[in-house]
Amino acid sequence: MGKPSFITLGALFAFLAVLLGAFGAHALKGSLPEHALTVYQTANDYQMWHSIGLMLIGVIYAHKPSKLLLKAGWLMTAGIVIFSGSLYALSLSGIKALGAITPIGGVLFLIAWLMLICASLKSE
Repeated sequence: MGKPSFITLGALFAFLAVLLGAFGAHALKGSLPEHALTVYQTANDYQMWHSIGLMLIGVIYAHKPSKLLLKAGWLMTAGIVIFSGSLYALSLSGIKALGAITPIGGVLFLIAWLMLICASLKSE
């Protein structure tokens, strides 16, 4: 990937969100406590929404590349992995310490969205 393809990464994360969502709804229902399923669903929801955000960054970057968009895309990617990944792991393992990692991913999401806002304002 010479030039970052946030569209491809976003589509891959969205594909995985659908796959993991179906797995959660069918395979995990009844085998995990209700709270763990809620945590799993939160991971899945955030993964899908931020996958769409990542694709949006990719579309904008393709038309008007900027360092802000590049950073936003990588931060959004890291946010998906850290936020959703830690919640998936927490819900499946029950290891509560994993919950301490989740806010790092949330902060990465917030910074990525702020960078997208800044990039948008810069181009106006």
